[in-house]
Amino acid sequence: ALLCSRMQPPKNKNTEKAEPFYRLSVTKQKTSSEIINEARNVLRTVRTRRPSTPTEDQRKLFGSGSSRAPQNRPSSVFSLHASSFDLAESRPVSGVRLTPLDHKPGLVIFAKDEDSFISLPKPPADAAEVRKVSNARARLFRRTSQGNFLSAKMVPPDQNAEELDPEEPAMMNNLCRSNNNCLAERRSNTPFNDESRQLICNECISRSEREDSLKGTAGKFLFQLRGESDQMKKPDTSSSWPSSAVWKRRVTGLEDETRINESEEEEIFWHRKILPILRELEKVEDNIENLCLACTKLYQALNEGNMLGKRFKRRSVLLKILCKLVDIDSDPLCLKLAKIILAMKVDGKNLLSVCKLAFKMCRNEKNDYIIQNDRLLDCLLEVLRTEDLQKNNEALLYCMGAIKFMSGNAVLLNEMVNKGAVEMLLQLVKQINNIKENDTYFSNLGHLLVQLTATLRNLADLPPARCQLISNGAVSELCVALEQRMNDKDVCTYIVRIFSKLSSYNDFCAALADCSRCYILFLALLNKHQKQQDLVIRIIFILGNLTEKNNQAREQFFKERGSVNTLISLFQTYHELDLNAQKRYHERGREEKNHPKHPSEAEDVLIKLIRVLANLSVHPSVGAALAAAHRIVELLVTVLEYKSVDDCEELVINAATTINNLSYYKMKSSAVQDKKLHIAEMLLKLLMSNNMDGVIEAVRVFGNLSRYHEICDFIVQKKIYKFMIALLDAKNQDVCFSACGVLLNLTVDKNKRGLLMEERGIGKLVDCLQDFGPADWQLACLICKTLWNYSENITSAASCFGEDTDTLLVLLTSLLDEELVLGYSLDTDSRDYQKLYWEREFKPVAEKLLDRIQSHHSFLPAVTITPF
Repeated sequence: ALLCSRMQPPKNKNTEKAEPFYRLSVTKQKTSSEIINEARNVLRTVRTRRPSTPTEDQRKLFGSGSSRAPQNRPSSVFSLHASSFDLAESRPVSGVRLTPLDHKPGLVIFAKDEDSFISLPKPPADAAEVRKVSNARARLFRRTSQGNFLSAKMVPPDQNAEELDPEEPAMMNNLCRSNNNCLAERRSNTPFNDESRQLICNECISRSEREDSLKGTAGKFLFQLRGESDQMKKPDTSSSWPSSAVWKRRVTGLEDETRINESEEEEIFWHRKILPILRELEKVEDNIENLCLACTKLYQALNEGNMLGKRFKRRSVLLKILCKLVDIDSDPLCLKLAKIILAMKVDGKNLLSVCKLAFKMCRNEKNDYIIQNDRLLDCLLEVLRTEDLQKNNEALLYCMGAIKFMSGNAVLLNEMVNKGAVEMLLQLVKQINNIKENDTYFSNLGHLLVQLTATLRNLADLPPARCQLISNGAVSELCVALEQRMNDKDVCTYIVRIFSKLSSYNDFCAALADCSRCYILFLALLNKHQKQQDLVIRIIFILGNLTEKNNQAREQFFKERGSVNTLISLFQTYHELDLNAQKRYHERGREEKNHPKHPSEAEDVLIKLIRVLANLSVHPSVGAALAAAHRIVELLVTVLEYKSVDDCEELVINAATTINNLSYYKMKSSAVQDKKLHIAEMLLKLLMSNNMDGVIEAVRVFGNLSRYHEICDFIVQKKIYKFMIALLDAKNQDVCFSACGVLLNLTVDKNKRGLLMEERGIGKLVDCLQDFGPADWQLACLICKTLWNYSENITSAASCFGEDTDTLLVLLTSLLDEELVLGYSLDTDSRDYQKLYWEREFKPVAEKLLDRIQSHHSFLPAVTITPF
């Protein structure tokens, strides 16, 4: 066995010279059973827990641990009102330039916009009417010059009629008569309801009636606008078209907004479906539930009429209404508004504002439920897919921030995977990677990359997302981002967190190991951010995963320039931090009774760093080089000196395991060999502890160190051999295997073989052989080797093995019966492996031992043993 490199071989009739007996190599391809059995080999890899990431108390654009100074990063808190939107930007371009005015109108002030005008303020409406409108409604529906949610183009025509010159009333009468004919014709061909017909005809009421209507709700203004624009669509130019230049400009401005590319079907749909909903928005006053319901109906109607997007010509009017509703302080309503506005494909300032609105709503975890039911995620993903990265980088930042918040919800996280978010986000990473460091957008895109990688980190929890990350080349793109953003600790931390999660899975770990650049990047990060514990511990954890099962990864990492020196430097840094923390704890020891149960931050780094060393040492050439590195061995021994297994079990056991691996390499330059006695002293402390895992690890190290005569003497001097014999009663295969290895090495020395007679050592070995027999041929072989060494100078079987002689004879005879011991296995794979090991390992030694006993025993007594 690897634990025991020497034993006496079967005697040759022509010579009594003792030679080393080594385990025969098994050439057959490894099976599952073999892999399981390899777990007890001397050279063992080490596993550990993944570093945990604490959940943020609040959802923020940048977490509390961000390296970005508050003044150098976008804010998570901001105010958002209707004024945050650019209502002029929402208007479709008419393409028509106005001609200069022939004269200056008396009371009308034309705006700079091509198709809008502003009226001078009028006296307030009747106080009784004002009281009917709530504060929120007053904000929504006050006139445009004072923040009215209706545009300047929607001022009632009677208001402008008062400012016309004396010739205009006649023109108005002619126009009304002409329009009455047009409207009558339309009514005969259009299935309008009475309500819509009345709204259209409102334009043709008398001046006094129109003045009275101004005292009503602001919603009528909207419908009167529709009536005015309808009248202007089919004027009778031969008889009633006015000659006044002012009137021409007014008609042309409004006509341009409503006529260009407007289909007849769109007009009909607008009147039948959209206008009633807008009237409903005006009527529900402060009832948030009804407002939300109306917004839902509006979205459905717009979608049904194909009026979402930029091609809808009444888009500007609708956007102004929706943006004004933002002033109402209601998260459910704002979510509805954000969904509609995003679906209308806004850009520029409006895109930024609506993304901030979505961010603000998603920031509140209580809104997750209504977000799940309102499909806001679809709109945000569409923004990421279609908007220009550089032009709208700030809007994309808040859009991505909102998606990051959503990814904290399990339902929404699964929805993201189903909607192809993984591939979309990786494409966005690729676009950002194409922006070079000297580009003006490079720094701002770093903020976006933080949100993006944080979202990918959450997605990495889901198996389907992991598969998509691998298939879409996440490793290479994230490594490029890591290399480009080496100075951005936030980006580096999130990418490393992604790798930390995914490297726990074999398929991703293999993909990462194939990326040769990753080792250089990890070493560069460790050297640059050596004291950033949250970053260091995850990189070390990733390296531990890479080197756990991949021999090529062990060799490749070791060959990288400065790899070992970097590990030593980290070991020293965090060892000092741990020592200082322990000193402070002891200084407060009288006040604090209990030691912290969980490892400290420094201890956690040391645990995972020592794991990397243990995994590296499995590679033959790498292990030999590490065994010769005196500083590494010194640091490992120091851990055993100042840290007890009760203080930090995982740290101490990992250190013992690594020393065990390094002690396997027996060579003159070995630092373990130089310090073997001191190591044995430290292991004695661990051996006497109440921690069984620590005891087993100490016994394993003694199994390798006992190849040296000095250690064998130490074992006898300290009575450690008695402890090993006692462990044979543990009824645990691994414990018995390790203890038997130490006893085997002791029996190489002729003067120490008699120790097995103490504490009933021979009887316990025979008991182990009977208990574990065919279930563990490695252990059975090891026991036979120990008994072979012990019985080298046998003269009588009875005097050598005492009362256990007969039991041993029957037991060996039974175990050498192939049909008896190998026919019981039901698993073909396991049976084939067991047979191979039985034939090559156990059988040769057992046959020789049986022959020796029989040759020194006069008869075979009738002894019954428990069937296998």
